[in-house]
Amino acid sequence: MFKMENRIKNKENRNAKGSGLVNFFSTKYFYVVFSIFFSLSANAQCAMCRAALGGDSNVKKAEAVNNGIVYLMVIPYLLVAVIGYLIYRMYQSKKKKAE
Repeated sequence: MFKMENRIKNKENRNAKGSGLVNFFSTKYFYVVFSIFFSLSANAQCAMCRAALGGDSNVKKAEAVNNGIVYLMVIPYLLVAVIGYLIYRMYQSKKKKAE
Protein backbone atom coordinates (compact mmCIF):
# COMPACT_ATOMS: atom_id res chain seq x y z
CA MET A 1 0.00 0.00 0.00
CA PHE A 2 2.83 2.36 0.84
CA LYS A 3 4.44 1.86 -2.58
CA MET A 4 1.21 2.78 -4.38
CA GLU A 5 0.85 5.99 -2.35
CA ASN A 6 4.47 6.92 -3.16
CA ARG A 7 3.87 6.39 -6.86
CA ILE A 8 0.81 8.63 -6.80
CA LYS A 9 2.66 11.37 -4.90
CA ASN A 10 5.67 11.17 -7.22
CA LYS A 11 3.42 11.44 -10.24
CA GLU A 12 1.63 14.46 -8.78
CA ASN A 13 4.98 16.13 -8.00
CA ARG A 14 6.22 15.56 -11.53
CA ASN A 15 3.07 17.06 -12.99
CA ALA A 16 3.30 20.08 -10.71
CA LYS A 17 6.98 20.72 -11.46
CA GLY A 18 6.91 20.32 -15.23
CA SER A 19 4.44 22.94 -16.31
CA GLY A 20 4.56 25.65 -18.91
CA LEU A 21 7.44 26.26 -21.25
CA VAL A 22 9.80 23.87 -19.48
CA ASN A 23 7.36 21.02 -20.01
CA PHE A 24 7.04 21.93 -23.70
CA PHE A 25 10.78 21.70 -24.30
CA SER A 26 11.02 18.38 -22.51
CA THR A 27 8.38 16.69 -24.65
CA LYS A 28 8.28 15.18 -28.07
CA TYR A 29 6.34 18.18 -29.43
CA PHE A 30 9.47 20.25 -29.29
CA TYR A 31 11.34 17.70 -31.38
CA VAL A 32 8.56 17.58 -33.97
CA VAL A 33 8.46 21.38 -34.27
CA PHE A 34 12.24 21.54 -34.36
CA SER A 35 12.47 18.93 -37.13
CA ILE A 36 9.83 20.72 -39.21
CA PHE A 37 11.33 24.20 -39.05
CA PHE A 38 15.02 23.39 -38.91
CA SER A 39 15.79 20.82 -41.55
CA LEU A 40 19.13 20.29 -43.21
CA SER A 41 19.44 19.95 -46.92
CA ALA A 42 21.39 16.97 -48.15
CA ASN A 43 22.56 15.99 -51.57
CA ALA A 44 22.25 12.24 -51.56
CA GLN A 45 23.59 10.67 -54.67
CA CYS A 46 25.35 7.40 -55.14
CA ALA A 47 28.88 7.39 -56.51
CA MET A 48 27.83 5.71 -59.76
CA CYS A 49 25.15 8.32 -60.48
CA ARG A 50 27.53 11.15 -59.70
CA ALA A 51 30.18 9.70 -62.04
CA ALA A 52 27.67 9.08 -64.83
CA LEU A 53 26.05 12.51 -64.61
CA GLY A 54 29.03 14.58 -63.51
CA GLY A 55 29.26 17.02 -66.39
CA ASP A 56 27.36 19.54 -68.49
CA SER A 57 27.47 17.34 -71.58
CA ASN A 58 25.33 14.63 -69.98
CA VAL A 59 21.99 16.45 -70.13
CA LYS A 60 20.19 13.58 -71.87
CA LYS A 61 21.58 11.06 -69.39
CA ALA A 62 20.43 13.23 -66.49
CA GLU A 63 16.92 13.47 -67.97
CA ALA A 64 16.86 9.70 -68.47
CA VAL A 65 17.90 9.10 -64.85
CA ASN A 66 15.23 11.54 -63.62
CA ASN A 67 12.58 9.83 -65.75
CA GLY A 68 13.66 6.46 -64.40
CA ILE A 69 13.36 7.71 -60.84
CA VAL A 70 9.86 9.03 -61.51
CA TYR A 71 8.89 5.72 -63.13
CA LEU A 72 10.18 3.76 -60.16
CA MET A 73 8.38 6.11 -57.78
CA VAL A 74 4.99 5.92 -59.53
CA ILE A 75 4.62 2.13 -59.53
CA PRO A 76 4.41 1.65 -55.71
CA TYR A 77 1.98 4.56 -55.38
CA LEU A 78 -0.26 3.06 -58.05
CA LEU A 79 -0.17 -0.33 -56.34
CA VAL A 80 -1.12 1.20 -52.99
CA ALA A 81 -3.92 3.21 -54.61
CA VAL A 82 -5.35 0.16 -56.38
CA ILE A 83 -5.21 -1.96 -53.23
CA GLY A 84 -6.79 0.86 -51.21
CA TYR A 85 -9.59 1.22 -53.76
CA LEU A 86 -10.26 -2.53 -53.73
CA ILE A 87 -10.43 -2.55 -49.92
CA TYR A 88 -12.78 0.45 -49.99
CA ARG A 89 -15.03 -1.27 -52.53
CA MET A 90 -15.03 -4.46 -50.44
CA TYR A 91 -16.14 -2.57 -47.32
CA GLN A 92 -18.83 -0.74 -49.27
CA SER A 93 -20.24 -4.00 -50.63
CA LYS A 94 -20.28 -5.52 -47.12
CA LYS A 95 -22.02 -2.41 -45.83
CA LYS A 96 -24.73 -2.67 -48.49
CA LYS A 97 -25.25 -6.38 -47.77
CA ALA A 98 -25.63 -5.62 -44.04
CA GLU A 99 -28.43 -3.13 -44.74
